[in-house]
Amino acid sequence: MDVRQLRHFMAVAETLHFGRAARRLGMTQPPLSQSIRALERDLGAPLFARTRRSVALTPFGADWLPHVRAALDAVDGLGDIADRIRRGSAGRLELSFVSTADYSILPTLVHRFRALYPDVELALTEATSDMQIAALTEGSGQAGIVIPDRETELPDGFAYRRLVREPLIAAVPESWIAEGRLGTAQGRLPAADVVSSPLVVFPRRVAPSFYDLVTGYYAARGGRAHIVQNAIQMQTIISLVSAGMGIALVPASLRHLARSGVRYLDLAGEAPELETGIVWRRDDTTPTLRNFLQMIEAETGPAPEAR
Repeated sequence: MDVRQLRHFMAVAETLHFGRAARRLGMTQPPLSQSIRALERDLGAPLFARTRRSVALTPFGADWLPHVRAALDAVDGLGDIADRIRRGSAGRLELSFVSTADYSILPTLVHRFRALYPDVELALTEATSDMQIAALTEGSGQAGIVIPDRETELPDGFAYRRLVREPLIAAVPESWIAEGRLGTAQGRLPAADVVSSPLVVFPRRVAPSFYDLVTGYYAARGGRAHIVQNAIQMQTIISLVSAGMGIALVPASLRHLARSGVRYLDLAGEAPELETGIVWRRDDTTPTLRNFLQMIEAETGPAPEAR
């Protein structure tokens, strides 16, 4: 059985006349009849009931007809599908992201990309920056939204561009404010209260830049972070804050993560800023990735920064 035979069957089924079907197909009647007989042998059942005066579909042929029509429609659409895959309007994009991006840039990018390319399958995976770089190095996925490690160069052949910079704020147990353990002058948390409070933070191995930004805030104010717990997901950090384990310094976009028992406060004075960006392999020519990067450039401005 091949596509040619299926087209022969469709022509006869639609005309119920071997002569007219042969003319439609641009062939003579004998080879058409031979093709149908060969198809029937392959299927093990007759497709047409033939007499000297008429041709009719058998019950088997009638039941098989819609499936053949759907198969031929799919075959006829393969060229268009190939064109859309080549242009990146169909296909798949595998994107990983750090948990902090889930509350800042990620929703905007996903919403915009889905609006522009609704037929692209977007596979999202949450992972720490180090795990994303390792996966991309091994050839898994197309791009990752990471917190860049400014002390370590990206592997050769990688590209990076900044997506957003945002100030850190404090996530504090609401009960501590009620108990007077923390000051909130003008809705801001004094640096002295930050330095004197136990801290919940990412471990340095998974987010060295973030960790150093937070602990550097303490050092710059003459203190040292008293870390009571590490956690690798932002939701877990906020849960531990709500349990009264300590405070956390988090990106300002975490205000979108409402949690009972947690209050978000601006830091008094100048707050450190956290950078989030996107990384990808330069030699990855996947059309969906190309379109995603072009969309980012259109949304956020200048050409990507090279690293």
